[in-house]
Parts: sequence; structure tokens; C-alpha cells
Amino acid sequence: MAGRTVVISGGGTGIGLATARAFARDGDTTVLIGRRREVLDRAAAELPDAVPLAADLTEPAQVARVAAEIGDRFGTVDVLVHNAGGNGNLEPGPPDDTEPLAATAHQWAVNFRTNTLTAVLLTEALKDRLASPGGRLLFLSSIAAHRGSGSSGYGASKAALHPYAFALARELGPRGVTVNVVAPGFIDDTEFFGPSIPEERRRALIAETANGRAGEPGDVAETLHWLASHAAGHVTAQVIAVNGGAERGR
Repeated sequence: MAGRTVVISGGGTGIGLATARAFARDGDTTVLIGRRREVLDRAAAELPDAVPLAADLTEPAQVARVAAEIGDRFGTVDVLVHNAGGNGNLEPGPPDDTEPLAATAHQWAVNFRTNTLTAVLLTEALKDRLASPGGRLLFLSSIAAHRGSGSSGYGASKAALHPYAFALARELGPRGVTVNVVAPGFIDDTEFFGPSIPEERRRALIAETANGRAGEPGDVAETLHWLASHAAGHVTAQVIAVNGGAERGR
């Protein structure tokens, strides 16, 4: 399975970068997509055969541009990993005096643009290029899609990926393409909580797990890596939880 082309959105940091490292160990070429050119360049510099492509995946024209560049350069995409997204509450909000319903509309729209639209647009732009057979399409969801979170818009935007993935699994299955979702819980060393997470909040999230530790980007990356392998060829239309048992509660 070496020598594949692996496209990873949000590939410059956290889970996306850990995933790129996992595939690079196999000798695969990784295409890292994200909004911040300097972050992508720094990530690509540590990986063999990595290609950084800067784009805002909420913008159809920019998605079309990077998809065309990928097509011209590689032709076929073997693995597509949708890691771009995050906590919409970290994005700039409306003015403080915004009417409450308008503020709610803004918060939900930001989350769906960031977490759902990015994945949908890049999928639709590249799905015809997925290797047939053997292509792998992977979405990053969240524990919040199952149980909610402090930001209902965020959880809903991640949950929306599930039925989309299931429909794609049926659409692409006859081509030998699998489609799966990975739903992490709390993962250390990401930008989800901004520059840092309050220590009290971190302890509370760890206390929810059955194994008493925070997740690491590598935990999710290795799950994605396995789902993209030949060994997982009969696994499709599934949601795989990587949360240390936190979803079940204590």
C-alpha cells in the first residue's frame, strides 16, 4: 500500500499533522491543506514528499483551485482525510449588542461552515478522483456529535457528517471505496480550545475517561491510518469512537 497519495485537510497541526506523519512512515505522499500557509510550510518541511496547499475550504472557488491542482499533479487520490474544522466559538463573533437570535444564527452558521461545509465541498470536488478500487474517505467527527457539548452548534455540525458519510458509503461502495467517520473525545496538543485549556477543565475531561488519560493526536491518527489500510477493506459506513470510554460516562 506504499506510495499512495493522501490528502489531509487541516494537516498542519494536531491530529492532521499526526496523521500525515503516520502515512509518511509508509512512504506515502501527503498533501496538506489549510488556511495558514506558514503553518503548512512548517509541517511539510518535516515530512518527506509533503505538498502544502493553502486554501479556505469554505470558499468554493478555492476548493476548486486546490482540487484542480491535486488532479493535475497526482491524478488519483488514494486517501482523503477531512480534519479541517474546529470550535466555531473561537472564530470572531458578532458585536456584543447583536440581537440574541441573530447571534445564535451567526454561531450556528460559523460552525456549519467550519465543520460541515469544508468537508462537503472538498469531498464533492475530489470524490471522482478517489482510487477505484481501494480509495478511502475519512471524516473527523467528535464525541459532541453523540452527546452534545457546551456549543450545540458545534456538536450538530459534526453530527451532520454522519449521514453524509453513510450516503457516500453506499454511493462509492460499488467502486471499492470505503467511507468512515472517526469521533474523538478530548485530545491534548490541538488548537481546539485555543492557545490553552484551563487546567480545571482539562482534569474534568480526563476524569470522564475509563482509562484516566487524555487522548493524543497519535491515538486518532493511528485509527485513521488503520481505516485506510487494506486490512480495513470491509469496514465502511461506521463511526469509530476514540475517546477513552468518555462517551459512556463515569
